[in-house]
Amino acid sequence: MQDIKKKFWLEKFDFFSVTGKDARKFLNGITTGNILNSEKKIIKTCWLTPNGVLKALIEIIVLERNLEVIILVGNTNEIIDYFNQIIFPVDDVLISKSFLINRIQEIDESSSWRTYQPIFFKNEDKEFEIYKNKLNLLNPNDLKLWKINQAIPSLEMEINGKNNPLELGLKDLIDFNKGCFLGQETMSKIKNVSSLKQEIRIWKSFESNFNLDVEDKNLYLNSAKDISVGKITSIYKSDFEIKGLAMIKRKYLEEESYFFSEIFGKVIINKSVGSIFI
Repeated sequence: MQDIKKKFWLEKFDFFSVTGKDARKFLNGITTGNILNSEKKIIKTCWLTPNGVLKALIEIIVLERNLEVIILVGNTNEIIDYFNQIIFPVDDVLISKSFLINRIQEIDESSSWRTYQPIFFKNEDKEFEIYKNKLNLLNPNDLKLWKINQAIPSLEMEINGKNNPLELGLKDLIDFNKGCFLGQETMSKIKNVSSLKQEIRIWKSFESNFNLDVEDKNLYLNSAKDISVGKITSIYKSDFEIKGLAMIKRKYLEEESYFFSEIFGKVIINKSVGSIFI
């Protein structure tokens, strides 16, 4: 029986299989993790554009005869189409269609989401139902808040065609020593010259009256709004609090812990245990 005090994240994700003798080599060249030499059974990694922009957050399950690619955040059809397009005729690689998988992971408020290893159920069978019913599962609202607190990026929000994984606090998902991978040149350049322009942060509003009709997502140094310090990317609103994620320009991070939003008034900025900016 599971400890009822522990909390668990249960969610369905798309996945597909990559089979063939060149499967590891293939995925090693287009993701940021070390797929060839890692001894891990589950590898967390990223898929980037050639310019180093984050396109998807991925887990790869290493099995004896194939690799299973779990799309934690990303456009599954776009990923499969791209992977199929770059398979050379000489490559022994086959990509399946996508299916759904149940992913279960223990979580806590003080540790990164990457601390605990997930388990997977492909079928919602009797075994899955028995296991699931023993767990203290986060409801959808609590899960969304937990993801905000973990700074887990969302599609079309933090993963928006502009931000790179270093800015999003995902540096530990990049192996800079494994050789070439898609986006590697840009990632190495940013890492080596420390040229990050912005970092992801959690923000929280202290105002009770919001101007929700305003569409200005900028954060400003003060209410005069003469200096923009970043941009709100995600918003979580409940009866008790309103908070979200924002990309903050690095040169303003040390100046103030409070900024101003035209929508949400005075906001405080905090780091997240789910990013490397801790």
